[in-house]
Amino acid sequence: MSLAPGLLVAAPRSGSGKTTIVLGLQRALARRGLKVRGMKCGPDYIDPAFHAAATGAPSFNLDSFAMAPALLETLASQTASDADLVLAEGSMGLFDGIRQETGRTGASADIAALFGWPVILVLDVSGHAQSAAAVALGCARFDPRIDVVGVVLNKVASDRHRRLVEDGMTRIGLPVLGAMARDTDLVLPERHLGLVQAGETDELGMRLEGLANAVEISLDIDRLITLAGPTRLRSSGGAPLLQPPGQRIALASDKAFSFVYPHVLSGWRAAGAEIVPFSPLADESPPPDCDACWLPGGYPELHAGRIAGAHRFLEGLRRFAESRPVHGECGGYMVLGRTLEDGDGTTHLMAGLLPVETSYAKRKMHLGYRVAHLLGDGAMGRAGQRLVGHEFHYASVTQSDPSREAAFAAITDAEGSDLGTTGHRVGKVTGSFFHVIAHG
Repeated sequence: MSLAPGLLVAAPRSGSGKTTIVLGLQRALARRGLKVRGMKCGPDYIDPAFHAAATGAPSFNLDSFAMAPALLETLASQTASDADLVLAEGSMGLFDGIRQETGRTGASADIAALFGWPVILVLDVSGHAQSAAAVALGCARFDPRIDVVGVVLNKVASDRHRRLVEDGMTRIGLPVLGAMARDTDLVLPERHLGLVQAGETDELGMRLEGLANAVEISLDIDRLITLAGPTRLRSSGGAPLLQPPGQRIALASDKAFSFVYPHVLSGWRAAGAEIVPFSPLADESPPPDCDACWLPGGYPELHAGRIAGAHRFLEGLRRFAESRPVHGECGGYMVLGRTLEDGDGTTHLMAGLLPVETSYAKRKMHLGYRVAHLLGDGAMGRAGQRLVGHEFHYASVTQSDPSREAAFAAITDAEGSDLGTTGHRVGKVTGSFFHVIAHG
């Protein structure tokens, strides 16, 4: 099997501009006629949808903590066997992750090392000039497993500024593949969990074309392509993806419910399951001919009034739950609860299927990996099943049944610290704040 070469675009820290540059490159390469595939390091569930919009093909996450090496290789193999070039995007800083054994930290560097993909470093050079080379040199030498092959300069103030930065790069022998000027028109809109979702971003196609035009002008794309390295696999992969919760799955899908990892849906389909989308915001019920219902995360806190008024949806969901499994992740979990308080302090009645009340007005960031052991049988597996996932939200629980008998799972953080129990299960209904990534 022939595999496409790959590159990993990373940065020393978050906010350096790597997403806009990756999207511009992906669209520019695609419109040249190359079959380019995106991938996203880490547990981010928003960026892959932008990759898909830029390339016209699905983008999977690669997470060296949450996914076993065999699963990582399965996903990379599926992607690289159907492409001319894999252009992966890092998360946070290149080496940022958790304290774990080398190769299992969740850092982008683990992915570059595992697959042999050379690293292109995006440097935000605002506020410094030759000193940017010291940052690049540190990244290049910090981890001998990876190969930093070039840099892209971002937020360059002037031609003189660029020349000063390039002077430093010449001293350390790292090629400058291009420079992007400061341009607020190229910045994608954001909200509290990251970028505004691809499906919500106004005139997304036009924005992607603008990014591609800027990249074509500013970067040496031909040279960048030559720096891609062969995708290296150590095994044939073959690791199982998450098993589907049913054979015909009703999937809530609209602006309030959209945070689903692409590899999860791909795994369900590969197992023979059919996914049937429906829209709670359009007051649609889970289709009655489905045998399981999944409410993913998203932004129900921004649409709480509409959800509370979607009587056909809520009544249909309650009827569905009487005989078939229903699971909610994060935002979906909030909607399965009794009430949801929006950012203005207005409390809205939700489905009332789980004994929990949540608030977006009382904000607190919850962020990190979760290792869970199920406390009962349900849509996610049998009691005792180990799952690895990620939690990122600002909502808080204001009222909850604390009993272990009603809890969904016992959880720890990535380092094994006991976090007690999470979520709830009542009858065939389950839910929690974490997004499952893989079986443990």
